Amino acid sequence: MSTGPVWSIERIRDALGSPDLSRRFADEIDRAPAHTVLAVFAKWQGIAERTLAAVERGRQAAAAEAAGGEVPGEWIDITQKVQDDAALVRAHGGAWS
Repeated sequence: MSTGPVWSIERIRDALGSPDLSRRFADEIDRAPAHTVLAVFAKWQGIAERTLAAVERGRQAAAAEAAGGEVPGEWIDITQKVQDDAALVRAHGGAWS
């Protein structure tokens, strides 16, 4: 038996944090055939759990940085790759695919 929080449709919706995601979740759960409702619920519960975990990691990182310390965890700096990719897109007139 799980000792974690009890998940409900309302709790999933709130945990998603985004009106667009909340609408998408509501649309999926509303349109799901009866035999798939639990699978849809479980899918979105997982998304909500990962969202809450990411928010918590972000809060911890922000608190560590604000305190002048190192941000916890391993981080890969991809700033240069993002800038290079953006330059390629601009060079191709935004028509990169």
